[in-house]
Amino acid sequence: MQHNDSDLAVRCTVNGAETSVPAGITIAGLLEQMRLRPEIVAVEVNARLVPRATWSARVVQTNERIEIVTLVGGG
Repeated sequence: MQHNDSDLAVRCTVNGAETSVPAGITIAGLLEQMRLRPEIVAVEVNARLVPRATWSARVVQTNERIEIVTLVGGG
């Protein structure tokens, strides 16, 4: 059976930009791919906060809207 790239990718929106990510990628994998430090970000999928403890199991699905926000400390 022959596969093309669209069979191996999922279309989604990350921080307002449409993109393709590998099929089966998790939130944790997406952060790693984007070279973001997980300890300083929060992630929403479809306007719902995703608990950090679930990132390694939470698989990105087609057409999801993902927002990754960097947490900034200050005083």
